[in-house]
Amino acid sequence: MPLDPQIEAALFGAADAPSFSLGVEEARAAEYEFIEMCGPLLPMAAVEDRRVPVDGAEIGVRLYTPAGAAPFSGLVFFHGGGWVAGDLDTMDRVCRNVAHGAGCVVASVDYRRAPEHRFPVAAEDCYAATAWVAANAGALGIDPARLAVGGDSAGGNLAAVISLMARDRGGPAIAFQLMIYPVTDCSFDTPSYHDCADGFGLTRAMMEWFWEQYVPAAAERPHPYASPLRAEHHRGLPPALVQVAGYDPLRDEGRAYADRLRAAGVATEFRCYDGLVHGYLQMVTIAAAASDATADAIAALRAALRR
Repeated sequence: MPLDPQIEAALFGAADAPSFSLGVEEARAAEYEFIEMCGPLLPMAAVEDRRVPVDGAEIGVRLYTPAGAAPFSGLVFFHGGGWVAGDLDTMDRVCRNVAHGAGCVVASVDYRRAPEHRFPVAAEDCYAATAWVAANAGALGIDPARLAVGGDSAGGNLAAVISLMARDRGGPAIAFQLMIYPVTDCSFDTPSYHDCADGFGLTRAMMEWFWEQYVPAAAERPHPYASPLRAEHHRGLPPALVQVAGYDPLRDEGRAYADRLRAAGVATEFRCYDGLVHGYLQMVTIAAAASDATADAIAALRAALRR
């Protein structure tokens, strides 16, 4: 399938298209260029910023509560950005959209980022935040039996990793994992890394740089809490949805992770959106196909967490 023409025109044909360049500050600034593309600023019944203790520090968690009566289902959400960029504000509109559409409380996690905080800090922060949400579910208006984790790109990696951690550490209970174009492996040798190495937004060079910031020691990268595809086994993990984009270097490792989950007996749905690129979750206002893919993820989350 050809590249979606609306994506091509907006991201690669416009004079004011978002920039893609390496460097910590450049990567962080680039995420802010996508905010307006994430959709409208939907009203919530409540939006609250909380501080959550983690190892040696505190991090922010922003809670989005939709209209309706508690208890709601819940989603602990981890933003993308290569473990380097992204924050609560860059994904604010996305989280509002998910909370509204899925009818769930979304807890967006402001985990500490690389290179200031390298592996496994982001993973441990996200695990601690998930455990905090589960422990305080009642006070947050969440049914603890209907708690999911999810994220996009590096956030999809963290959702997979926190599911592994929760299984390995005996909790908290996770009912569903939502992984949108996730990073699942430290290899750059898949067909999609060759086919989509350049020219579609996220590049192979960018991914190599992100890995260098997060896990600079190559010997540590195969650790399953960095490369979840390499876990010893994937049995006992929560049901999952894995979404990928056709024009994305990460396409094949997302597919491989879905295959690995299915082989382990995990109920897993896999969807590839052939005409889209990495980052479509933040492109819903510029491409109908990106809006449709996002709606699919929200519908799957709502269905998985229904009473």
